[in-house]
Amino acid sequence: MPAETRTAVDKALDLVEAVARADRPPRLTDLAEEVGLHRATAYRVLVDLVRRGWVLRAGDRYLPGTAVLRLSSSAARNSLGALARPVLDRLSERTGMMVNLQVPEADRSRVIDVVRPDRLAMISRLMGEALPVHRFAGPLALVAALEPADRAPYLRTAEADGHPLDGPDGLLADVERTARTGFAVEYGRNEQPVASLGRAVVTRPGAPVCAVTLVGLGAEIDENRLGLLQELLREATDELGRILSGPGSPAPPSPSVAAPTASASPSIDAARAASGSPTAGDHPAGGRHATDPPESATATPSPSPGPEGAS
Repeated sequence: MPAETRTAVDKALDLVEAVARADRPPRLTDLAEEVGLHRATAYRVLVDLVRRGWVLRAGDRYLPGTAVLRLSSSAARNSLGALARPVLDRLSERTGMMVNLQVPEADRSRVIDVVRPDRLAMISRLMGEALPVHRFAGPLALVAALEPADRAPYLRTAEADGHPLDGPDGLLADVERTARTGFAVEYGRNEQPVASLGRAVVTRPGAPVCAVTLVGLGAEIDENRLGLLQELLREATDELGRILSGPGSPAPPSPSVAAPTASASPSIDAARAASGSPTAGDHPAGGRHATDPPESATATPSPSPGPEGAS
């Protein structure tokens, strides 16, 4: 960052961050060079940072101060991941499925926490990965909860990847369906036979904070279980919304205006058609397709190496 564009706060934060990420306690000259400040300027800022406890001086070297340590401890207790983890744990236990937490970024969503049952160890956790809207339920739920004018960067990412925007199988239809129902569902867009169901947590209209996604085998998110999974996911996201809003706050707005009834639920066939998976009408007469739900949707998946995951 050019020096002329930096405020005093920028300079202070640059130095705190440089101290925190250093492999070993740096000297003044090291810090000044790394952040692009004159040595005298860096020294003056460091004096104030030491006085306020953000940096600790030990001889001619600098370490993170007690204020940083207190902030880190507080963040560990009060971060989104820490607040959401009990909700994710309960949802995974109630559904038997993998659950992840995603936050919106500039043109994708990022997975910041995952609870994965041992039985689904063959599905990748995708922890820390940035996910595009046209391949995963989590970012689709987040984009659908945005104001229409704010969706463009996410749509451009899909378009650049060759995914159609228009038409019945296009991304805009997926977004509209998700905005109407409050739930995003995908089947095998990232990897067969993995499916996912996502819902955004919205504390004020048009500004989703995060999304919670259920991930499992497609046979487990079938016509018979979809309504139940939606209701459990709704309860979890509403609970997380209340936690983030704080005690005594009004109930956060729901991203869905429709109850999870058969008419309001995302169509299984529509989701499969959009993802390229076969619908009921595509199957040979009297036959079954590999992505069809089995006779019993409760079959335990094999622990053998499998798909890379969906979210």
